[in-house]
Amino acid sequence: MKMKYLILVFFFNVLASHAQERLEVFFDFDKHEINPVAHQKLVDWIEQSKDIEVQNIYGFCDWKGTNPYNDTLSVKRVQAIYNFLKERDVKIKNHYEIKGFGEDFTQSKIQSENRKAIIIYDKIKPKTAESVILEELNEKMKTAKVGDLIKLKNIYFYNNSAKLVPKSKPILYELLCIMNDYPKLKIEIQGHICCQTEVGKYDVSIPRAKAIYNFLVQNKVDRKRLSFKGFGITKPVHPIPEKSEEEENENRRVEILIVEN
Repeated sequence: MKMKYLILVFFFNVLASHAQERLEVFFDFDKHEINPVAHQKLVDWIEQSKDIEVQNIYGFCDWKGTNPYNDTLSVKRVQAIYNFLKERDVKIKNHYEIKGFGEDFTQSKIQSENRKAIIIYDKIKPKTAESVILEELNEKMKTAKVGDLIKLKNIYFYNNSAKLVPKSKPILYELLCIMNDYPKLKIEIQGHICCQTEVGKYDVSIPRAKAIYNFLVQNKVDRKRLSFKGFGITKPVHPIPEKSEEEENENRRVEILIVEN
């Protein structure tokens, strides 16, 4: 039992070290129904915490009663809190954890402090333009069919160079994660450039495609699943010469061809 206490102490110390926040709600003796005081505390918390997501809900009991009885009671307390939050449309993580510890935790000498539930929650950060692009790539790759072309947004190179700009890293690592998540996926990396009126002149489309290929290979993606090709200015989205910087940016691109999935 002592070892179990030590594990629980460690568990809550780990929780405290993270950015997650917590709310404690207390119950009456031998009850799992939410009492008026707890009800008001939850209502106030919900009103003041609009952008949150509940990660975990844990239930606890005092030492009175048998272990099996207290385990059941602690789970009922968790379920009461869960139902209360769901009825008020509080966001709860899809794979949230509910757990009843019963009386198996380091108890306070004040018994009323042991009859509780703890809600662990995070403040939801607003989505950035970059996070939206990463999610979009992930969704497209999930549903992609052989022959589909998917543009890699937010891939940047230094001028007339195949050297990747550091701010390209998030999309590169997202692509790497996708390749690891879908081991049957095979792709061709296709490079395109803009602005040139003469085919072959200052064409960095091949080395740019190869730079992404090299990144994946260096990060342990089997080279048999990868190939690369440069098209220069032969497949522009907009006619060359482009009429605006926006058209130039759309011609200057890297795309992924789904070869096998």
